[in-house]
Amino acid sequence: MKCKDWDDERIHKQFDFLLELDKEKEVIRRTPLHDNSRFEDDAEHAWHLAVMTMVLSEYANEEIDEYHTMCMVLIHDLVEIYAGDTYAYDEEGKKTQKAREKQAAEKLFSRLPKDQGEKFLALFQEFDEGETPEAKFARTLDNVQPTMLNNASGGTSWEENGIRLSQVLGRNRNTAEGSETLWNYSYNNFILPHAESGELKDDLGDKKPPRQ
Repeated sequence: MKCKDWDDERIHKQFDFLLELDKEKEVIRRTPLHDNSRFEDDAEHAWHLAVMTMVLSEYANEEIDEYHTMCMVLIHDLVEIYAGDTYAYDEEGKKTQKAREKQAAEKLFSRLPKDQGEKFLALFQEFDEGETPEAKFARTLDNVQPTMLNNASGGTSWEENGIRLSQVLGRNRNTAEGSETLWNYSYNNFILPHAESGELKDDLGDKKPPRQ
């Protein structure tokens, strides 16, 4: 089989970009693995979301393009190679998050040939804006995956960081926009049990949060 001819400059840029992406494995998140042995890294998180898209896309509120959604979740955190991970409950960090990530996206995707750089940047922006059915579902998965792992690891990350139920609910205020089914499942199976058992601080007084 004859190999396709390549443009030296183009393929060099592509491999330079791909090598740079290896740094995503060095970006450590604050979400524990299921066995609580260590925190996951960004590359593991993106892989998990891609597989979740394949498995759970039937629960999207609207019909979605599965491949497009997978591409989005695979690249959505690449900017953290330069911008760093911003912990979900770091209110100070979130004040500068968008600006840091915008600058990082422009820097990172400019390493690609122009046509591919524009494509990657558009995917990142689509996820960030969260307006399309695919972006809404991708953001739903991005919220559900950490709650699934926090539940599996016994809620210790929530407990150790003094996270309150209201904070988790605030973090998930838009989760149902991509999938009401997945939000209800996550709330009832991953979040609520830890509010009832105390790993998630209950700031509702004697009023227990309802099941949905």
